[in-house]
Amino acid sequence: MQAWIQVLLSSVSLFLVSFIVIRLMGKRNIARMTPFRLVNYLVIAVIAALMSLKLIPNLVLGMLALGIWVLLPIALDYLSVKSKWVHDLVLGKETVLIKHGKIMEENLLQTGTTGEELLSTLRSHNAFNLADVEFAVMEHTGDISVLAKSGKMPVSASDLGIKVEPQAEPQTVILDGNILNESLSSLGLNKEWLGIQLENTGVSLDNVFIGQVNSSGDLYLDLFDDSVAVPQPKVKEMLYANFEKIQADLQTFALETQNETAGKMYFQHAETVKQLLQKLEPYLLR
Repeated sequence: MQAWIQVLLSSVSLFLVSFIVIRLMGKRNIARMTPFRLVNYLVIAVIAALMSLKLIPNLVLGMLALGIWVLLPIALDYLSVKSKWVHDLVLGKETVLIKHGKIMEENLLQTGTTGEELLSTLRSHNAFNLADVEFAVMEHTGDISVLAKSGKMPVSASDLGIKVEPQAEPQTVILDGNILNESLSSLGLNKEWLGIQLENTGVSLDNVFIGQVNSSGDLYLDLFDDSVAVPQPKVKEMLYANFEKIQADLQTFALETQNETAGKMYFQHAETVKQLLQKLEPYLLR
């Protein structure tokens, strides 16, 4: 067999083996990979490359080396889940860089982090003023987590005691002009509903790049033709406005009627609608 054919077959075989190996070792974000994990992947890649080029002539020894570098990390990952001691030994422990607003210079030196690198990371967390930071810690991946002082944290609706509508993940129902039936089905919708929405907005399906439906059932469209203005969905606002109109009509009926019993009835219903509006406001207007 010619040499190039041998290299081709071995390369394809090792490509498939490497693919399976990486899947077995789990998903890893390269940007958040630990040094140990990075070295492990590099060694696996080097062994596979040497075997595909026949630089490791003994296939059995090559597969043995590859198996060791695959199985040992998997075993260590399993033990890391079961034991905090093994986790800290393999992946390392987090290091506090700022505590109670004070920079821990010794820990900076231990992690090899310069003051400029620390300030740069703080700025990436929207902490431009060092005095606003209460706590910062370097994770075992090298990322730095930052906690702002309580007085400098953004105010949330919960802090103000305001009720807001629960949000769920929006579903993409149109991508590159194609309808995604699975996403529609997960929302309990169908093509007929989508067709009506597109018809109401005056947009054709082939002009839609991305279409998303949020948790409230509103359809957001991004078109290929940016010159076309797409009206924003206002279903909730219109529903709230209809309830306001009903309340106003009931109050008008209560004031205009000559029948005292009917007037009381209209007024009571107007108050009921008013209380309903107060309950619906977080879901329809926020």
